[in-house]
Amino acid sequence: MPEMVEVQTVVDVISPQLLGGKIGKIDVFLPAVLANGTREEFEKELTGETIAEIKRRGKYILLTFSNGKVMMVHLRMTGGLLVTPKAHPVALHTHVVWTMDNGMQLRFSDQRKFGRIWIFENAEGIDVEGFLHLGPEPFDPLLTEEYLKAHLSKTGRKIKECLMDQTIVAGIGNIYSDEILYCAGIHPAKKANLLTDGEIKRLSEQIPLVMQYFLAKNAISAEEYLRTGGKEYRNTPYLRVYGRGGCACLTCGLKLEKKRIGGRSNVYCPGCQRLDENE
Repeated sequence: MPEMVEVQTVVDVISPQLLGGKIGKIDVFLPAVLANGTREEFEKELTGETIAEIKRRGKYILLTFSNGKVMMVHLRMTGGLLVTPKAHPVALHTHVVWTMDNGMQLRFSDQRKFGRIWIFENAEGIDVEGFLHLGPEPFDPLLTEEYLKAHLSKTGRKIKECLMDQTIVAGIGNIYSDEILYCAGIHPAKKANLLTDGEIKRLSEQIPLVMQYFLAKNAISAEEYLRTGGKEYRNTPYLRVYGRGGCACLTCGLKLEKKRIGGRSNVYCPGCQRLDENE
């Protein structure tokens, strides 16, 4: 699933290509991806409107138009947004196409069809519960050691689950929770309310550091993004633990272990991320 890093990469790539552009035509091939309206309503709402802003909040992408209307996109498991020339081959599982007045197209594709698109009259009208209850971003000044301690000390859930809780920190999923916990030297199964002050401090430091590191590694040009269909994650070679179960730890050399926590797979180092029996 695309997480904050991948979603921000999408925003960084498509923004320069779309800002200031006017939508000339919309084709919806799979109405089921529209979360709060019909195909006819969706096409009527946005045709002829100019894109004024594109930004990310958590794992959501928000396109704001000059009249104040907001289109919100959640890519879920396999969704993607790609800006292409009109003549560019249409990828399989392309469900919505916005044709701009300059002939370029914004295309939404999603193999598993879990992604969703909403239209709202303005930003204040967004009523999607998952969006309304998002916690601070990894780079938000509000995400302090004190903030984490206040939220984590109240729950006996495993810290891995807490990091993926979007109401605590927005944008972190399975990939980067693994990486953050490894860099902070914390076992993913440790109960949040048993974290020491030192561990919470390390978490507050590593969350923005790890996310910034992978944002930089995942940066890609619009040309390369188009060539790869928007599916290439350039940061994969730099992952220290995620997807490397059974491999040697890059720090201590022990074999990385894989374990399911909260219904999700997790990879960690038993040497660098120790867990005492009473934790």
